[in-house]
Parts: sequence; structure tokens; C-alpha cells
Amino acid sequence: MDELKVFTGNAHPTLAQEVVDYLGIPLGRCEVFEFSNENIFVRILENVRQRDTFVIQPLCSPVNRNLVELLIMIDALKRASAGRITAVIPYYGYGRTDKKDQPRVPITARLIADLLSVAGAGRLLTVDLHAAQIQGFFNIPVDELTALYLLSDYFKEKDFKELVVVATDIGITKRARDVAAKLNAPLVIVEKRRVGNDDQTETLNIIGEVGSKVALTVDDEIDTAGSLVGVVSALEKRGVKEIFACCTHPILSGKAIQRIGSCPVKEVVVTDTVPVAGDKKLDKITVLPIAPLLGEAIHRIHTGLSIGAMFEQG
Repeated sequence: MDELKVFTGNAHPTLAQEVVDYLGIPLGRCEVFEFSNENIFVRILENVRQRDTFVIQPLCSPVNRNLVELLIMIDALKRASAGRITAVIPYYGYGRTDKKDQPRVPITARLIADLLSVAGAGRLLTVDLHAAQIQGFFNIPVDELTALYLLSDYFKEKDFKELVVVATDIGITKRARDVAAKLNAPLVIVEKRRVGNDDQTETLNIIGEVGSKVALTVDDEIDTAGSLVGVVSALEKRGVKEIFACCTHPILSGKAIQRIGSCPVKEVVVTDTVPVAGDKKLDKITVLPIAPLLGEAIHRIHTGLSIGAMFEQG
């Protein structure tokens, strides 16, 4: 493991430290800071020539600053003659802008892919992309991990009776079906429509039987929690007994915390692909560590082992 180096910017240093603790190596030394004119400066403080290097940086708030930090770090490593540079992006920001669904709009998820490649990234490691086709935006290898097994195992231990797994929209159906299969529960699908570009949705229909059952909603991320509150309200009207929620990425922007705190969902289980700290902490939010999953993936990439084999037992 002497040839392996892991670096991080300012997006989520706690996660990076937990990953290197799992790997049993020190965190790579570097300076990453912003000048008073908002220009970002990066300096790698150790030899990386011909080393296998990984940069851990989720594209979470502040998204654009963290993105530019990542790009400059990759460029610095490239110019320091690193052997291979892997961008480890647990949360891929701009992932929801993955297609032209309106006239004259960009496909920003593809733009980010191009920026990473041009900066010098030779590989991407990420967790639960918003849309599978984002992998195809890259001309470099992409390893997409999933936290669904981690979330499923947590709820499997609870051993709920009369459980139904709820896909919060059509797009998440396949992943929700995988969770339902692991929990040996039926799948329910919420059909909804997005209203404009202001994060508002209108729940249209619930496909499946939920009356007097325990419902577990599944989504890839919770942003403003508007969709979650709408789904919870619709499930309540259908007579569910209890409602739990899970997602991989707890973005929790805007009024998300107030909405989760005031809605009748009993527990929201997430991972720490992005920081969950300060005012984002609630008693009903449970955070599962993603570092062992990322650490094992980095180890396997570095040593040439299969990533897919990590999930074959699940």
C-alpha cells in the first residue's frame, strides 16, 4: 500500500479521514484554501510521482467551490506526475441535470464529466448516481458503488411485519425493487409530476396496497424534503401504520430539516456521503458510515481486484 495516496479538499475531510483509517494509511498532505479574491490555491506537500492517487471530494454545498477545488487538485496531481488519479466523488452534484427535458437547457452532468477528464482524472469512483446513464458521459472507467445493501441490512435487522417498500417516483423503481427483494417485501410505486423548476412536486397516484402496513420509502437523495413530505402525506391518506424513509445522499437543503422534523415519518436513515452536521442533525435522522464501502473499493481498485465482487454476497 506504499504506492497508494489519498487526498481530500475541504468538502468532507471527516469522511476522508475515516477512509484512510480503514485502509491503514495516513491522509495525503496538501494545502487547499481560498484567497481573499476567491481564487483557490492547491499545493501537494508530498511526493506523488508515479503513485496511485485518489482525491475524495463530494460535490456538496458549497457545490461550485468544492467542484473547482477538486478540479484544481486533480490538475496539481497531474502536474506532479502522479501515476493514476481517481476522483472519488461520493455524491455527484449536478446529477439531476442529466438530460434535455426542456428546450435550451444544458446537460450539466455531462459537462462535469468532461471537466474531470480534461483536468486529468483517469477514473471515477462514486456512489448511487441519480441516473445510470451518467456513467456513459465519461470516457474513463467509472465504478459506481451502491449504499442500498447498507440501508437494506439496517432495516432487515428491525424485522418489520407487514412491510412495503415505496419507490418515491418512477425513476427510483429499479433500486427500490432491489431493496424490496432483499427485505422480502412487496413494492409500491408513487407516480408524481414535477411542477416547474422550483423543487415542487405534485403526487399523483400510489400504485400498490399500503393500508395498515409499515412503509419504507426509498430514494437516492433527499434535497429539500418536499417530495418526501408529499409522499408521506399521500401514504397517510391511504392508511399506513408507520412510515420510515431511507436515502443515500442527505443533501437537506432549504427547509428540509424543518419539514422532516414536523412530518410524521418515524425515522430517516441516510449515509454520510455528504456531511450531516450542525443544524442538519435530528433525533429521527440516522447516519450510516459509508467509509468502509469506499475504503474497500479504493483498496480493490489499487490492487486490481473486482469491485462487483463486493456486492455478490448481498
